[in-house]
Amino acid sequence: MSELKNFSGTIIIISFLVYVSVFFLNYQEIIQYLSFNNYQFRGGYLYFDTFNKTFIENSELWRLVTPAFIHFSFMHIAFNCLWVYVLGKTIEQIHGAIIYLGLFLFTSILSNLAEFFFTGPSLFGGLSGFVYGMIGFVMVNELQLNKELYGLPPAFYFFAIIWLMLGFFGILELFGFGSIANFAHLGGLIGGIIYATILNIVNLKT
Repeated sequence: MSELKNFSGTIIIISFLVYVSVFFLNYQEIIQYLSFNNYQFRGGYLYFDTFNKTFIENSELWRLVTPAFIHFSFMHIAFNCLWVYVLGKTIEQIHGAIIYLGLFLFTSILSNLAEFFFTGPSLFGGLSGFVYGMIGFVMVNELQLNKELYGLPPAFYFFAIIWLMLGFFGILELFGFGSIANFAHLGGLIGGIIYATILNIVNLKT
């Protein structure tokens, strides 16, 4: 198990399987199982379990990661999976699947924690936090080496930051993009920056 082959493809397949199961086969309980907190419907309202009940009492640790596989529209999943395919595959080819898997887990966990602690219990999901994590990761690596490694123009990073700011100012919702998990995006970006920085420090020492 020295190398996990094509983890980008695995992420995309799992995401689409979840999406099809929920929205075409009507297995709504999948969302309940993958969401950050378990929840119950009572009187037309959602009641979420607390953080302590979810992760300490029930030890449902998979929920730290699995909201990444939940998507609420076709555009949502298509946009995210496109970036996983394009940028994720490149990162995986350059750095190997183990580093890439670590990036996915670290940024997904950090983005989900950020969304929960800054906005409270809610039904959120998507690979966007991981996508921003990849952006933070490649940005740090290219800045440190002062060269393009991943085939992204410098203007791409500027656009990604502007898009993040538009989300926080509510502009994206005004233009019909729906509810945006802005803190998940920010948490993912910071997670990618931290992950790349740690790896670069370790590589310098070795």
